[in-house]
Amino acid sequence: MNNTEKNNKVFIMGEIVSEAVFSHEVFSEGFYELKVKVARLSGQMDILPITISERLIQERQLTIGSSLCALGQFRSYNKLENGKSRLMLTVFIRELIDIPISKNPNNIVLAGYICKPPIYRTTPFNREIADILVAVNRAYNKSDYIPCIAWGRNARFVQNLNVGDKIALSGRIQSREYQKKLSDYEVKMMTAYEVSISKLAAFDSADEFDLEREFNIYTGNHTFTNEEEENENTNII
Repeated sequence: MNNTEKNNKVFIMGEIVSEAVFSHEVFSEGFYELKVKVARLSGQMDILPITISERLIQERQLTIGSSLCALGQFRSYNKLENGKSRLMLTVFIRELIDIPISKNPNNIVLAGYICKPPIYRTTPFNREIADILVAVNRAYNKSDYIPCIAWGRNARFVQNLNVGDKIALSGRIQSREYQKKLSDYEVKMMTAYEVSISKLAAFDSADEFDLEREFNIYTGNHTFTNEEEENENTNII
């Protein structure tokens, strides 16, 4: 699992719901941020942030209301807000594809390392939850830090993991709104993005977790080319 292109794979299919906003430029190519509405199997919706090149936007003439079906990676970067560093998350689109025959429009596989002690808790309805932060290696000594949430039996399992333990997982990316208290009189609505874990393996068994098999129902036999790998690793995200 040393191949960094396999450590972080995303498939999403949804509807663009925001205008593209310029983010940055690399080698004279512009990259833009926008939001995509992705349906859950339950019928609920997640509104997910994506980053996509100007070339891909023009290739498919993507605008509000357009369908997007794409492969990419879930990336993190730090943004300075009010003097504080905030972890930002985005789906970095690497390739637009034709719509496959699939019932799941949102799929992610990750392999990385626990980088903060897991936080285990129960809800008022006695549902077990555990939060973990996974560091996923990228080429050129970069890493992405991905918040993940486990439920039930998986939550009980990950609560015993330690910082530095290897983990592999599959699931979906979800958005979640919450209230942030700014003062005694002011509350701000915020949106968190995280991976909801459906399947995982840890410790020595992580090497036996077949990332390709977990994901290839959406990607077929596609692998990113060396040129794609080199180009996207110049991205500042």
